[in-house]
Amino acid sequence: MSYAAALTATVVGTLIGTLLVALAALAGARTGRPAMVMLRGLFGARLSYLPTVLNVLQLLGWATFELFVISSALSQLLPWHARWAYIVLAGALTTVMAIWPLGAVRMLRRFALVAVLASMTYLFVRLGMHPVASLTAGSWSGFWSSGDYVVAVAVSWIPLAADYSRHSRSEGAAFGGALVGYTVTQVACYALGLLAFATVVPATVDSGALQHDLFAAFIGVPVGWLAFGILIARELDESFANVYSTVMSVQNLRPLADRRVMAVLVGGVTTLLALALNIDAYQNFLLLLGSTFVPMFAVFMVRYFVARGYRSWDTSQTAPPRWSMLVPWLLGFAAYQIVNPGTLSWWVSVWTRPREWLHVSSQPWLSASVISFAVAFLAALALTGARRPSTARLPSTVEDAA
Repeated sequence: MSYAAALTATVVGTLIGTLLVALAALAGARTGRPAMVMLRGLFGARLSYLPTVLNVLQLLGWATFELFVISSALSQLLPWHARWAYIVLAGALTTVMAIWPLGAVRMLRRFALVAVLASMTYLFVRLGMHPVASLTAGSWSGFWSSGDYVVAVAVSWIPLAADYSRHSRSEGAAFGGALVGYTVTQVACYALGLLAFATVVPATVDSGALQHDLFAAFIGVPVGWLAFGILIARELDESFANVYSTVMSVQNLRPLADRRVMAVLVGGVTTLLALALNIDAYQNFLLLLGSTFVPMFAVFMVRYFVARGYRSWDTSQTAPPRWSMLVPWLLGFAAYQIVNPGTLSWWVSVWTRPREWLHVSSQPWLSASVISFAVAFLAALALTGARRPSTARLPSTVEDAA
C-alpha cells in the first residue's frame, strides 16, 4: 500500500472503532457499572459470563503483548540485553499500578500526558527533517483489510470502556473524551510510525526485523533515546489498564473476590506468560478480537440505544438470561470470518466451505468489521422489533457497583 492509503485506512478505521468505544463509554457513564456487569442487561447475569471469559482472555493477551513490547524496547535502548529482567520489572510495576488504580491514573494524568506529547512532537519534527519517500507510490489494494486491523485495535477497548467511564462527571464528557481523545491519539501514533517508514526505516525491511528497525529509527535521532524512553514508560499505562480491567471482569464472575489479591494474581500470570511466550506477530489475534467484539457491541447498541433498553437495564445478579441475543452475535461473528478469516491455515479451512456456498471471495473493498456490524445489528433489530421496554428503573445492588 502507499503511505497515503495506509494513513487514510488508519483514520477511517480509527473513527469507526472509536465511535463504538465512545458509545460504550457513554453507556458506562449512564449506568455507573463496570463493562462486564453492564452486559448483564444484554445477556442476563449468568449468560454474561461468556463475554466475560472472552474478555479476560483478550485482556491477558494484550497485557502479555504490552510486557513483550516493553522488554523488546528496553533491550534495544539499554546496553543490558536481559529481556527476562525487563519483563519482570514491567510486570511488577503494572501490578502495583493495578493495586492502586486511582493513584496510578492521577499520576498518569499529571505527569505522563505532557511528557508523551512533548516526546511525540519532538520525534515528528526530527523524523520530518529527513527526506520523505513518495506518499502516493503504491496501491490502495487491501485498504479495508488494513482498516480492519485498525478497527480491531480500537474496539478491543469496547469491553473495557465502562470500567473507567463509570467515574465520568457526565455522559457528554465520557462520550466526547473517548471519541476525541482516542481518535487523535491513535491516528497520531500510527502516523508517527508511518513517518518513520517513509523517512529512515529501510523499505526492504524484513518482517522479522520490522520492530527492531522501527525502534532503531526513534533511538537514532538526536536525543531520540530520551523521547523513546518516555514512550516505553508510557506503555505501562496500557499493561495497567489490561490488568485492572481483567480484575474488574473477574468480579462479574466472583463479586466478592478481593480486588487487590486479584490484581496480584493477574499481574503474576501476565508476567509468566510474557516470559514463556514469544509474540512476534499478532495480526490474527487482532482479527479474532474484531470478529468477537464488533458484532457483540452491534447487538448491545440495538438493545440499549435503539430499543431504549437503558430505561430498564437490569444489571442485578438475578437478571434473566436472554439466549436469543446470542443469535445475532454469532451471525455477526460468522459474517466477519467469511469476509476475512485471517491467515491461520486450519482456521481458514473451517470457513472455506461457507465462503464457497455464499460465493464470497476476498475483495479489497470489503470490510469485515462493517459487514459483521451490519449483520449483527440488523439481526438484533429483527429479533427485538425495536419494541419500547418498560420505563421503570430497576434497583441496583451493592455487588453491581464493585
